[in-house]
Amino acid sequence: MAPTSDSGRSPAPAVTRAAAILILLAERGQPVGLADIARALGVAKSSTLNLCLALEQADLVRKTEQGYALGRATVRLGGAFVREFDVVREFYRVCAEAPALQNELLQIAMLDGTDVLYLARHEGRAPLRLSASIGDRFPAAITAVGCALLADLDMDEVRRRFADPAALPRWTDRSVATVDRLTAKLEATRARGYALDDGETHPGIVGIAVAIPPRTSADQQLAIGVSLMTTPSDTDREHVVAALLDARAALTAPQLRTGPASSS
Repeated sequence: MAPTSDSGRSPAPAVTRAAAILILLAERGQPVGLADIARALGVAKSSTLNLCLALEQADLVRKTEQGYALGRATVRLGGAFVREFDVVREFYRVCAEAPALQNELLQIAMLDGTDVLYLARHEGRAPLRLSASIGDRFPAAITAVGCALLADLDMDEVRRRFADPAALPRWTDRSVATVDRLTAKLEATRARGYALDDGETHPGIVGIAVAIPPRTSADQQLAIGVSLMTTPSDTDREHVVAALLDARAALTAPQLRTGPASSS
């Protein structure tokens, strides 16, 4: 996370720094000591302590023997954010009812800059520990869900977003590492109608994904993908793709697009 040395230009520097603490703790995924937090923010330990105490009072962080970690209130906030997506609520039902998908690992994700943010996960029969969990961020260029979403962007926009080489990390020797290779991969995604991650995120794991059309112009576009532990045959891949397309159709059905919001 970048230090917040420019927070003086923020309309509310304390809020900017508090947000930076929450992002840091989320990225680390484990307790972080006060000195490390202060160093990351580029501010004094005394100021950092005051921010952490205020966040602790709001239950946004909690203090442990190892340092500060995210608090329970962040779970409520994250749950409230996900509940805004009708598609996410329907995702679990669709996965459970699809014979070709119910035993597989499936996820829904949204695009965020050059990353994807995972919003939902259906475990299936054999969970993959290496695969993304809810709330994880992965590089979009190497994931199937990421490429399904990027393929809908103008290629000039893709080149702009990925102009920085740091946006194209190589997680395996198969990972796409240049903008030219990425745009070629996205053109292939458009041509075939689905995105493919053939060992780019983790060796030996194949990801297949399709984008879900937004219901309105104000909605965030999402993608649904499946992770497979073995390389599927051409026939098996066709079955998976067909099942994903059926799931997409179910998630954009007229009753879901126009139905009243759930009161539950």
